[in-house]
Amino acid sequence: MRKTLFVNGGYYHIYNRGVDKRDVFLDEKDYIRFLTGMREFNRENPIGSLYLADKLRKKGLSPSERDLVPLVTIIAYCLNPNHYHFILKQNIERGISNFMLKAGSGYSTYFNEKYKRSGSLFQGPFKSAYIYSNELLLYSSAYVNCNSEVHGIAKAENYKWCSFPDYIGKRNGTLCAKEIVLGQYKSPDDYKRTAIETAASIAERRQFEKSLME
Repeated sequence: MRKTLFVNGGYYHIYNRGVDKRDVFLDEKDYIRFLTGMREFNRENPIGSLYLADKLRKKGLSPSERDLVPLVTIIAYCLNPNHYHFILKQNIERGISNFMLKAGSGYSTYFNEKYKRSGSLFQGPFKSAYIYSNELLLYSSAYVNCNSEVHGIAKAENYKWCSFPDYIGKRNGTLCAKEIVLGQYKSPDDYKRTAIETAASIAERRQFEKSLME
């Protein structure tokens, strides 16, 4: 049973990884498909596939006012080869649970069909942590935005599969409501410095803890 209680207006760190720590994004099309699902499935209308969503759009069917309310507000994200991180704000009852169900199951179906496999793709239900203060929200945004850097995958400002380039003005993406965080800094450069320093500190601490276990 999930311990986190999702409340409307609350902010949450959501994360999960591939079963047996396997990679869940194997090429560029996989990342794009997951990000497309994040956008298309963020509505109350229970459309379960991108194929159906596109079919309805081509027929000129307009969504109802209820469908236009997003399940969640996406604050930040990072897709790494074998795991992902989001910061989400819940907008309606069961918004996070429904969003993650549709995004996760839709991508799993796509992945299994593409790579001719079966079974679970992710390591059980997604994990979640309540962001209980504004200070933690800012810290968590740095951790998620720069997660590729924390794990030594790539410099976050050059990593296509995270929202950090949008935060610092290198890209003009519309998936995230970045002003919720950026509005608390003097400039994008000010946020960039703080986020990179935070990521470096986290990476250093992780490396130190790892050395203690060796």
